[in-house]
Amino acid sequence: MTNNLGAYITHDNVALSSTGEGPLSGLNFAAKDLYDVAGHVTGAGSPDWLANHGPAAATASAVGKLLAAGADLAAKAQTDEMAFSITGQNAHYGTPVNVNAPGRIPGGSSSGSAAAVAGGLVDFALGSDTGGSVRMPAGFCGIHGIRTTQDRIPVDGVHPLAPCFDTVGWFARGGELMQKVGRVLLPDYQDNAAPARLLLAQDCFELLAGDGAAALADAVDLAAGQFQAQTTVRVSPDGPDKWMPHFRTLQMADIWRVHGAWIEWAKPNFGPGVAERFAACATITSDAVEESSQVRETVRRRLLDLLGGDGVLCLPTAPGIAPLCQTPEAQLDDFRWRAMGLTCIAGLSGCPQINLPLASLDGCPLGLSLLAAPGCDEVLLQLAAAIAP
Repeated sequence: MTNNLGAYITHDNVALSSTGEGPLSGLNFAAKDLYDVAGHVTGAGSPDWLANHGPAAATASAVGKLLAAGADLAAKAQTDEMAFSITGQNAHYGTPVNVNAPGRIPGGSSSGSAAAVAGGLVDFALGSDTGGSVRMPAGFCGIHGIRTTQDRIPVDGVHPLAPCFDTVGWFARGGELMQKVGRVLLPDYQDNAAPARLLLAQDCFELLAGDGAAALADAVDLAAGQFQAQTTVRVSPDGPDKWMPHFRTLQMADIWRVHGAWIEWAKPNFGPGVAERFAACATITSDAVEESSQVRETVRRRLLDLLGGDGVLCLPTAPGIAPLCQTPEAQLDDFRWRAMGLTCIAGLSGCPQINLPLASLDGCPLGLSLLAAPGCDEVLLQLAAAIAP
C-alpha cells in the first residue's frame, strides 16, 4: 500500500480482495474512512471516535457490491474530522496531497479518496457527500466525482454526518469508469434518453471569483455540445447563496441529533473550526428547523420545475480554485460559506450532481458541474462518459 500522498489512514491497514468477478475485475479502489469494513474500527477522521468505538460487525453494502463486481479494496482513505469540513485538512492526521494543485488543499471531507484517485494510487474511490464533500475535492483535484440522488444508494454501514443530506458518491479520473461504477452501485440502473436542454445557471456563475467564469467558458461550450438547446436561467430569485443558511440549519440540527449525546459524553478534542461548528450545532432551535424545512420544500419544487423531464443544470462546482494550504482559518471559513452557496442547491433539492474536470485557472483545476433531476444519476454519468471519457 503506497501512502506517500497522505491519502490513507495510518491507524489500520484495511485491504480486501474481490469476492467475485464482474465489470470491475482488475480494478482497485479506496473507501473513505466512514465506510464500515467488518472487523475494523471506522475512524471517521477522529482519534476520539476511534478510541470510543469497536470493530464493525458488517461491511457497508456499497463496499460489498464493489467487491462482488470484481474490484479489490486497496485501503481506507483519510477524511476530515467527523466529515464536518470541505477543506481536506485534519488537525490530527494531516492534509492529503493535491497532486494537481501543489500546495493547495485537496478539499474534503472525502480528501483522501480524491487525493488517491488524482495521484493514481487507485482506479476509483468511494466518498460521501453531505454539503459538498465529493463535489469540492473532485473540483479541487481535477477529477470526476458524483453526489448521487438523496436516498438512492443505501447508506447502511456508512458513518453519518447529517442523514437528511448524506449521500454515497465516488471519484475516478475518467467518465467511462464513473459510469461503470455507477452500473454497479445504482439500484435499477438504466440508460436514459439524452436530455434536450442545458440550463446555464447565471446566478451561480455570478458567485465565481475573478476570472472563474471566463476560465469555464470553453468547458461550458463542450458540455453544451451534448444538448439540443441551451438556455440561461436564474436558479433562485435572490441567489442560491441565500438558501445556504437554511441548508446549514437543517444540517446542523441533524448533526446534533445524531452526535450530540456522544460529544457531551466524550468531550472530543476537535480541531480548529470543527469544534466551533459542532458547538453551533447545539444552538439550532426547532423554530429555525421548521422555517428552513419550508425553504427546502420551496427549493425542491423550484428545481423540479426548472429541470422538467429533459433539463440539466450547468453550474460551477466551487467559487474558485482550491485555496492554499496555509490559508488562515477565517479566510477558509469565508470560502466554505461561499462554496456552500453553490453546493446547497443539490443538497436541499435532493438532486444528483457531477463534477467534470474540464477547466483550469492559474494552473489549477476548476470544476464544472452538471445537476439533474432526482433519480437521473444515469444521465449525468452518460454525459460524463461522452464529454470527458
